[in-house]
Amino acid sequence: MDDSVQKSCWGVTVWTVAIFSAFMVIGFLFTGAETVAIAAN
Repeated sequence: MDDSVQKSCWGVTVWTVAIFSAFMVIGFLFTGAETVAIAAN
């Protein structure tokens, strides 16, 4: 029983980190694209 709880906890942790990282990458890409557009002008 402890193994399933521990595995489930790690699964939630991995998903949380993955989603947070994805949001950061998306935000960085939009910010980077905006910066490049401003620099091009």
